[in-house]
Amino acid sequence: MQLSFLGGADEVTGSKHLLEVNGYRVLLDCGLCQGHRWEAYQKNKELLVEPSKIDALILSHAHIDHSGLIPYYVKSGFKGHIHSTFATRDLCQVMLLDSAYIAEKDAEYISQKLAKNKLKPVPALSTVADVEPALRLFHAVNYNRWFEAVPGVKVCFVDAGHVLGSAIVLLEITEGKRTFRMTFSGDLGRNGLPILRDPTIVEQSDVLIVESTYGNREHEPVANIRENVKKIINDAIGRGGKIIIPAFALERTQEMIYALHQLFEANEIPEIPIYVDSPLATNVTEVFQMHPECYDQEVFQEFLEKQSNPFGFGRLTYVTTKEESMALNGLREPAIIISASGMCEAGRILHHLKNNLEDPRNTILLVGYMVEGTLGYKIQEGLSPVHIFGDPYEIKAKVIKMDEFSAHAGASELRAWIGQIKGLKKVFLVHGEKSAREALGEYIREQLHVPEVNLPVLKDSYQV
Repeated sequence: MQLSFLGGADEVTGSKHLLEVNGYRVLLDCGLCQGHRWEAYQKNKELLVEPSKIDALILSHAHIDHSGLIPYYVKSGFKGHIHSTFATRDLCQVMLLDSAYIAEKDAEYISQKLAKNKLKPVPALSTVADVEPALRLFHAVNYNRWFEAVPGVKVCFVDAGHVLGSAIVLLEITEGKRTFRMTFSGDLGRNGLPILRDPTIVEQSDVLIVESTYGNREHEPVANIRENVKKIINDAIGRGGKIIIPAFALERTQEMIYALHQLFEANEIPEIPIYVDSPLATNVTEVFQMHPECYDQEVFQEFLEKQSNPFGFGRLTYVTTKEESMALNGLREPAIIISASGMCEAGRILHHLKNNLEDPRNTILLVGYMVEGTLGYKIQEGLSPVHIFGDPYEIKAKVIKMDEFSAHAGASELRAWIGQIKGLKKVFLVHGEKSAREALGEYIREQLHVPEVNLPVLKDSYQV
């Protein structure tokens, strides 16, 4: 069998790994490379394998850096099944449409820049119209159910605990008289996060492809979430201010809503209004409500058996229209506003920051990873003033960074999960920066004594 790395090998975006076995080709993930518009466009445009020659696609979860190129591959000739969990399929219905809309806008922006130099415009890699044909190819499978993706390759999804529907992909591969187990971690979650179950322990595997995003870093304990959110909210209310929370539409928004719900139920924070101002987050939350089979036991029993909705309660309002969003600018009393995008690069959060960043009574609560160079990173680092819509704004609001919500396993969690897998002969470290991969690779070699540990880069191929 040949294993080739077509994305996400030496960076934390664009996950794509190709298996060639028994004359068939199986692609693990089909992620969009994210970053600066023109650089990302060029990377995503380059097809390192002919999509029409791929027989099946196995999707670990719905995050765009793992699923976002699916419409482009389908438009370019892919006609096979896209295997995923049910929740991942349903999330992709809203996530891929949103991604395609952004792709159209990005192509328009790039074309305007090119036009100034009398260069030809560039088309969007995929458009909203390209999403529907891609969705028709999805084949959803429950967790813990084996199926045959292509002859000689059996697949089973087990819970990764990362986002709703996320899966660790187990593969049983038969090649001639040889049968072996391969595991693809997708993105591995953390133990103890609210809402979702913990990552599944894999007992045995010969080969492992594993993410290494936080291979050299730890997170603050999950157990601190409730107490820290309580302290931050009460402190801001005491100053008479608002709490502005930039949050990714998938998972981070729902986790924050769940934490606030718990605090309100326990009367640990005052009953101030909460607004979720993100159409995508609203749609994603509706998908969450459809998939209680992904919840951990606590959420399932506490809310569903009581006929209660963990993502909807009295003080919570989902804002959908532009007019409703603009009306939030006039708020003068304490309130909580959760809005996208998570890194403050686009969307309605820009308007909320513009209107609240210069008021020292307010709090900007950052609950996600901020890539260097983004507006969110500049706010996090206190690089005042920051520019929003071309105008400078001084950072006078209180800025707080919370790391506890991270949905990626930290270094010790990655080590512990890998260390429980028996029989490992080959490990491939992906989805991580160089320093993170090297640190995790060194641990696996020296402490776990795995015979072969590889740090592949883009276009690398290995015989397995």
